[in-house]
Amino acid sequence: MPTTQVNGTELYYELHGPEDAEVLALSNGVLMSTASWGLQTPALAKRYRVLLYDCRGMWKSAHPKGPYTMELHADDLAALLDALDIKTAHIAGISYGAEVSMAFALKYPQRVQTLFLSSAVSESDPVLRGFIGTWAAAARSRDPQRLFEVSYMLNFSDAYITANRAAIEAAAARYAQLDMDAVLELLDCFDRLDLTKELHHITARTLVLVGENDILKPRKYSERIAREIPGADLVVVPGAGHAICLEKPALFNAILLGFLAADQN
Repeated sequence: MPTTQVNGTELYYELHGPEDAEVLALSNGVLMSTASWGLQTPALAKRYRVLLYDCRGMWKSAHPKGPYTMELHADDLAALLDALDIKTAHIAGISYGAEVSMAFALKYPQRVQTLFLSSAVSESDPVLRGFIGTWAAAARSRDPQRLFEVSYMLNFSDAYITANRAAIEAAAARYAQLDMDAVLELLDCFDRLDLTKELHHITARTLVLVGENDILKPRKYSERIAREIPGADLVVVPGAGHAICLEKPALFNAILLGFLAADQN
């Protein structure tokens, strides 16, 4: 299992695709893992050196005590790139991973070739705190089934849940493997998210992606991000909920690859 020491902790990572290709670093959603990119990696790795990793506190990486911050996650990603001798990369992420990506673009602008942000927010407001508060309560109760039940309906559209109910219910078993203390650290980090006033400093070419039916982080948040980052483009994915990479993988991949290819023209 490939791991490396960064900033006093250990990160799990994977590299896929041609060794001489440009690097595309993907950052996970808060309850995602590197395996969650299974519908993206084969397509993306045909053209790019795809770097997958778990943030501190996630799955196969170490779960040190907090507090965690988005800046600390950005520092971890920078240290991981250093350890792999990667000077610059295309930086992409979904949800929590997109928020880490924004923090990285703010602190390490010279290392960002492009920035791709899916299903993101730039600050945590009372509505989001209410949603995430139910997740935190489930994590504090050490009840993985309860955490699953209060989170899955916010991550997927009604149509996707109806069509994939058996697969979604089967996924509940993975929640029993979660380190609830680490989940609480990650959720606390998100609760303190406040990047909106800094977004105008981002210089990388940016695409902001949001699902039309995202309940957890709806379109208004992505519109704010796209408005604040100079020159950013906004794409709304019809019929998709929050987890676009799982609900609409072919379209997600096509949008991301098209965006990256435009940087090479």
